[in-house]
Amino acid sequence: MVGTLVHQLTRNLNEEQIRTAGFDTYFVDHTTGVYPQFASGYPWSASTMQSTGDVIADLTEDMAAEQKARLTYDNILRLSDDPDVNNVIRFLREREIVHFQRFGEANHTDLSRFYPLQAAACRGYLRHNAAFKT
Repeated sequence: MVGTLVHQLTRNLNEEQIRTAGFDTYFVDHTTGVYPQFASGYPWSASTMQSTGDVIADLTEDMAAEQKARLTYDNILRLSDDPDVNNVIRFLREREIVHFQRFGEANHTDLSRFYPLQAAACRGYLRHNAAFKT
Protein backbone atom coordinates (compact mmCIF):
# COMPACT_ATOMS: atom_id res chain seq x y z
CA MET A 1 0.00 0.00 0.00
CA VAL A 2 2.82 2.38 0.82
CA GLY A 3 4.50 1.50 -2.49
CA THR A 4 1.30 2.27 -4.38
CA LEU A 5 0.96 5.55 -2.51
CA VAL A 6 4.54 6.57 -3.37
CA HIS A 7 3.97 5.62 -7.01
CA GLN A 8 0.80 7.69 -7.17
CA LEU A 9 2.59 10.69 -5.68
CA THR A 10 5.58 10.51 -8.01
CA ARG A 11 4.37 9.17 -11.36
CA ASN A 12 3.58 12.57 -12.88
CA LEU A 13 6.55 14.56 -11.57
CA ASN A 14 8.34 16.69 -14.11
CA GLU A 15 12.14 17.05 -14.22
CA GLU A 16 12.15 20.27 -12.18
CA GLN A 17 9.96 18.77 -9.44
CA ILE A 18 12.20 15.70 -9.27
CA ARG A 19 15.30 17.85 -8.71
CA THR A 20 13.65 20.30 -6.32
CA ALA A 21 12.33 17.47 -4.13
CA GLY A 22 15.78 15.86 -3.89
CA PHE A 23 14.35 12.84 -5.67
CA ASP A 24 16.90 12.97 -8.49
CA THR A 25 19.38 10.38 -7.21
CA TYR A 26 16.57 7.91 -6.54
CA PHE A 27 15.04 8.69 -9.94
CA VAL A 28 18.29 7.92 -11.76
CA ASP A 29 18.29 4.35 -10.42
CA HIS A 30 14.58 3.57 -10.19
CA THR A 31 12.66 6.20 -12.17
CA THR A 32 9.41 6.40 -10.19
CA GLY A 33 9.30 2.67 -9.55
CA VAL A 34 9.00 1.63 -5.94
CA TYR A 35 12.24 0.23 -4.60
CA PRO A 36 11.99 -1.03 -1.00
CA GLN A 37 14.42 0.97 1.09
CA PHE A 38 14.57 2.75 4.40
CA ALA A 39 14.17 6.52 4.61
CA SER A 40 17.97 6.68 4.98
CA GLY A 41 18.27 5.19 1.49
CA TYR A 42 19.56 1.83 2.72
CA PRO A 43 17.90 -1.00 0.73
CA TRP A 44 15.53 -3.26 2.63
CA SER A 45 16.58 -6.88 2.95
CA ALA A 46 15.33 -9.93 4.78
CA SER A 47 18.35 -9.64 7.10
CA THR A 48 16.34 -7.08 9.11
CA MET A 49 13.82 -9.78 10.06
CA GLN A 50 14.31 -12.07 13.01
CA SER A 51 13.15 -15.64 13.41
CA THR A 52 14.30 -17.98 16.13
CA GLY A 53 11.84 -20.84 15.90
CA ASP A 54 10.84 -20.11 19.50
CA VAL A 55 7.16 -19.13 19.54
CA ILE A 56 7.42 -16.70 22.45
CA ALA A 57 10.59 -15.02 21.16
CA ASP A 58 9.13 -14.71 17.65
CA LEU A 59 5.81 -13.29 18.89
CA THR A 60 7.70 -10.76 20.99
CA GLU A 61 9.80 -9.81 17.95
CA ASP A 62 6.62 -9.45 15.88
CA MET A 63 5.12 -7.18 18.53
CA ALA A 64 8.23 -5.00 18.48
CA ALA A 65 8.09 -4.81 14.67
CA GLU A 66 4.46 -3.65 14.81
CA GLN A 67 5.39 -0.89 17.26
CA LYS A 68 8.30 0.21 15.07
CA ALA A 69 5.98 0.36 12.05
CA ARG A 70 3.45 2.38 14.06
CA LEU A 71 6.19 4.83 15.01
CA THR A 72 7.23 5.16 11.37
CA TYR A 73 3.64 6.01 10.45
CA ASP A 74 3.49 8.52 13.33
CA ASN A 75 6.61 10.19 11.93
CA ILE A 76 5.14 10.31 8.41
CA LEU A 77 2.01 11.94 9.80
CA ARG A 78 4.16 14.58 11.51
CA LEU A 79 5.74 15.47 8.16
CA SER A 80 2.82 15.12 5.76
CA ASP A 81 0.26 17.79 5.03
CA ASP A 82 -1.56 15.84 2.29
CA PRO A 83 -4.98 14.71 3.55
CA ASP A 84 -5.17 11.79 1.08
CA VAL A 85 -1.75 10.52 2.13
CA ASN A 86 -2.59 10.99 5.79
CA ASN A 87 -5.81 8.96 5.44
CA VAL A 88 -3.88 6.00 4.00
CA ILE A 89 -1.14 6.29 6.65
CA ARG A 90 -3.71 6.49 9.47
CA PHE A 91 -5.38 3.33 8.12
CA LEU A 92 -2.03 1.52 8.02
CA ARG A 93 -1.16 2.80 11.50
CA GLU A 94 -4.43 1.43 12.89
CA ARG A 95 -3.62 -1.97 11.38
CA GLU A 96 -0.25 -2.00 13.15
CA ILE A 97 -1.99 -1.32 16.47
CA VAL A 98 -4.46 -4.18 15.90
CA HIS A 99 -1.64 -6.53 14.84
CA PHE A 100 0.27 -5.62 18.01
CA GLN A 101 -2.81 -6.39 20.11
CA ARG A 102 -3.45 -9.74 18.39
CA PHE A 103 0.20 -10.83 18.73
CA GLY A 104 0.02 -9.81 22.40
CA GLU A 105 -3.08 -11.94 22.91
CA ALA A 106 -1.37 -14.90 21.26
CA ASN A 107 1.68 -14.35 23.43
CA HIS A 108 -0.47 -14.66 26.56
CA THR A 109 -2.23 -17.88 25.63
CA ASP A 110 -1.30 -21.33 26.89
CA LEU A 111 1.69 -22.28 24.76
CA SER A 112 2.35 -25.56 26.56
CA ARG A 113 1.80 -27.57 23.39
CA PHE A 114 4.83 -25.81 21.92
CA TYR A 115 6.92 -26.47 25.04
CA PRO A 116 5.96 -29.99 26.15
CA LEU A 117 9.02 -30.56 28.38
CA GLN A 118 8.54 -27.30 30.24
CA ALA A 119 4.82 -28.05 30.64
CA ALA A 120 5.67 -31.48 32.02
CA ALA A 121 8.10 -29.90 34.48
CA CYS A 122 5.43 -27.42 35.61
CA ARG A 123 3.09 -30.34 36.28
CA GLY A 124 5.73 -32.04 38.40
CA TYR A 125 6.55 -34.87 35.99
CA LEU A 126 10.21 -33.91 35.62
CA ARG A 127 11.17 -32.98 39.19
CA HIS A 128 14.56 -34.64 38.81
CA ASN A 129 15.59 -32.31 35.98
CA ALA A 130 16.50 -28.90 37.44
CA ALA A 131 16.88 -27.39 33.96
CA PHE A 132 13.09 -27.41 33.49
CA LYS A 133 12.00 -26.12 36.89
CA THR A 134 10.00 -22.92 36.77
